[in-house]
Amino acid sequence: MSAAHVHDVAGVGIGPFNLGLACLTEPLEELDCVFLEREAQFAWHPGMLLETSTLQVPFLADLVSLADPTSPFSFLNWLKETGTLYGFYIRERFQPLRTEYDDYCRWAAGRLRSLRFGREVVAVEHDAREDAHVVRAVDRATGADEVLRARTLVLGVGTVPHVPPGCDGLDEEVAVHTAGYLPARDRLAAQRSVVLVGGGQSAAEVFLDLLGRMDDEQELVWLTRSPRFFPLEYTKLTLELTSPEYARYVHALPEAVRDGVVAQQAPLYKGIDAALIDEVFDELHRRRVQGRRVPLLLTGTALEAARRDAYGRVALDLLHGETGERIGLEADALVLATGYRYDVPAFLEPIRDRIAWDGRGRYAVREDYTVQAEGPRVFVQNAELHTHGFVAPDLGMGAHRNSTIIRALLGREVYPVEERIAMQRFGAPQRPLAEAIG
Repeated sequence: MSAAHVHDVAGVGIGPFNLGLACLTEPLEELDCVFLEREAQFAWHPGMLLETSTLQVPFLADLVSLADPTSPFSFLNWLKETGTLYGFYIRERFQPLRTEYDDYCRWAAGRLRSLRFGREVVAVEHDAREDAHVVRAVDRATGADEVLRARTLVLGVGTVPHVPPGCDGLDEEVAVHTAGYLPARDRLAAQRSVVLVGGGQSAAEVFLDLLGRMDDEQELVWLTRSPRFFPLEYTKLTLELTSPEYARYVHALPEAVRDGVVAQQAPLYKGIDAALIDEVFDELHRRRVQGRRVPLLLTGTALEAARRDAYGRVALDLLHGETGERIGLEADALVLATGYRYDVPAFLEPIRDRIAWDGRGRYAVREDYTVQAEGPRVFVQNAELHTHGFVAPDLGMGAHRNSTIIRALLGREVYPVEERIAMQRFGAPQRPLAEAIG
């Protein structure tokens, strides 16, 4: 009886990061990779693919270009092959539409041999004889069980919508997370009153979208617990924080210090594009000048709890953080732009004792993105915010992380891995200051 085949890499989840890894490993004959995804096809935040929304990063932050700008899987090559390159050039905007980026990723996925969609991973176990991972999955179309083995596991399962604790009892008829906004848009726009909670980019996009669909007889309220509607900080020296050396600097900090640093980084990746904030203000100003109803915007206001009242509406308990005042509010519908959280997938339970954990029960992610305590390697994608800082979810750092993973897999540098790109230094200089300046 022949031994079971063992892949070099099994990737779980096919979002942009694992899709990028699949693209970069496709031409490497010495790597045998397979990637599993529970959905039937590639889908990147389908509930928020609004017609006018753009990425917050330039097109070079595609699946491959910052690792290999000559790759056939680049965004520019997709534009060329689809006959849209000149249109993108004439548009003269670096940030693609979200719908463009989604179409591009689907195109790339359609050209790869290593992807298996419609496979839900239910367990990962350890094969002691092969010292390999055993990945057990179910074909969601047929119900058939599938088992494969791999020497390395790459977790790219992504994050899940976060619903605040005080809202977890509400049903989808009255409460919608922005992850599911598009399917619910028409129903929401028909309500007499809607409350939108959250202060990030998605909240601003939904606010403008609903505002354009509701009339002056309807009420729209937008609230955030932040003291103001923060713009995304996008100056060049700040952008240098999305660099390999800054990630190394953050990773080397003591855990308690690092947690404090990461907590202060929210405006660097959770803010609203300045142009979009201006667009919101201009629309509100036009309405005021025209004598139309202006929506209510509340800052510094936290949603503590929400429940259905006797009339089927949503009763909200709010707290103003600075004054301490409690506010009651009622609405027909609630939209939660409350972001996403990483949950450790249940399928890791059989090898939980083989994973390294920190003092707060999170992955103890090493600098090279591995988390195994013993046995075959496990890499994580976008699960290292707490160890590497806000570069973890940044699309522009995906190619760098994948280049690092490929280097670790092969023991050689296939795609050059930049170690230092920033003008500024992070941490204390290793040489006397006068020498460091020189």
